[in-house]
Amino acid sequence: MAGAAPIALSIGEPSGIGPEIAAKAWDHLRDALPFFVIGDPRHLAGLGVAVIEVDAPDEAPLAAAQGLPVLPLAFDGEVRPGSPDPANAQGVIDAITRGVALVQSGAAAALTTGPIHKKALMDGAGFAFPGHTEFLAHLAGVDRVVMMLACPDLRVVPVTIHIALEAVPQALNAELLRETIEITDAALRQDFGIAAPRLAVAGLNPHAGEGGAMGHEELTLIAPVLDALRGAGLAVSGPHSADTMFHAGARTGYDAAIAMYHDQALIPIKTLDFAGGVNVTLGLPFIRTSPDHGTAFDIAGRGAADPTSLIAALRMAHDMAAARMAAGTAP
Repeated sequence: MAGAAPIALSIGEPSGIGPEIAAKAWDHLRDALPFFVIGDPRHLAGLGVAVIEVDAPDEAPLAAAQGLPVLPLAFDGEVRPGSPDPANAQGVIDAITRGVALVQSGAAAALTTGPIHKKALMDGAGFAFPGHTEFLAHLAGVDRVVMMLACPDLRVVPVTIHIALEAVPQALNAELLRETIEITDAALRQDFGIAAPRLAVAGLNPHAGEGGAMGHEELTLIAPVLDALRGAGLAVSGPHSADTMFHAGARTGYDAAIAMYHDQALIPIKTLDFAGGVNVTLGLPFIRTSPDHGTAFDIAGRGAADPTSLIAALRMAHDMAAARMAAGTAP
């Protein structure tokens, strides 16, 4: 993707491992995959890599050959590893906002986000969103987005996410399931270059309800939605028993799995690739990826943070941007 815009990386919570993994990711990738950090250069000092301030994203590819490119954004607080300073909350939010603006303008090819700490944002800036995903949807002006977790061996999408297990049957409905599958299908075409995506849909109950003996959601909700989508031309199969969907042979039969709830989706991918999973937000008008872990305050400042997931997130963002460019849908 010669000549393409670089990837923007919002620093996230600077008292967590975000600065460290950014530095380690640059040390691994250098200018082979140019990206730039949006954050305060002070928070990236002392991490063993040169920090090069840039005035605009298009300076990042050249700067990346010499050090970690940083598009400066002043934060109000200092950094104490493991102890977030509420004074930095607005800076964290502003870095995300600036990243979105740069991607929407085409100055950056995609946005990768460093991990944030929601309580710190609420305490320091009255952050009113449950998390990154909802804030990005707000900035983009879209009502419905979908979370995908991806690694080389599996892509999985949970229909319901951060709710109690007892609330899942009530939260599931035909519109939510249909929209999740349609958004996933569209993203696989546009962002992953898959011309005819194959989607495997899990049941909610053990053995996919076993014909109604272990629950009726498969018969009354899931199967009718899948029938309608097949009638519209989508390649969807199921509902499948979730305990047989994720072994190596089964995974060859689909491009993404649709799960009904959080752990049904995340246990398989974290078992397959705990360090290398990537969080992708589908349904946005721009590309957003993120490492599949949090701020890790317990190891911040110790030099022990693993950058594998961030490197994978940057690479996936690059590949998705290339797919959009090939399809003519890039900004």
